[in-house]
Amino acid sequence: MGILNGNPKEEPLHYGEVYALWSNLVINNGLIAAYQTFYNHAGDDELKQLIEECYKAMEEENKQIEKILKVNSVGLPPAPPARADARLEDIPVGARFNDPEIGAALAMDSAAGLVACSKVMGESIREDIAMLYGQFHIAKTQIGAKILRLNKSKGWLVSPPLHNFPSKK
Repeated sequence: MGILNGNPKEEPLHYGEVYALWSNLVINNGLIAAYQTFYNHAGDDELKQLIEECYKAMEEENKQIEKILKVNSVGLPPAPPARADARLEDIPVGARFNDPEIGAALAMDSAAGLVACSKVMGESIREDIAMLYGQFHIAKTQIGAKILRLNKSKGWLVSPPLHNFPSKK
């Protein structure tokens, strides 16, 4: 069968896999910086804990992605510096992200991450890459459920119009 049999880690990455890994790293780097900023703006302690969980998960993803890219001689993208800690009280009220806005951003990013993972899983020919993104997908699903639960419990979820079935009599 040629170069695509045997140990997947010895198979070459195709250009789509390289692009997916590299762009995932770029996006995670940007989101980590954004979430560190969100952390400074958040007032709710549960939200702060969830924000931290989100960016820590992305940092863990990045370690795995960076390792694969380095082994395959792909240069790593630049990353913004970590954000400094700030006190919420020091951020002017009109310049703050509020908790419902942060909750909505987390939900949006979570949904986009699930779609991106599914896409990479479907396009990969290396089983290890597909499986890695399967693991990322599971982790994002779990965090997404926490985000949804928090947004609902805090009253931050803005739902579309709800459909009520007419009663049958």
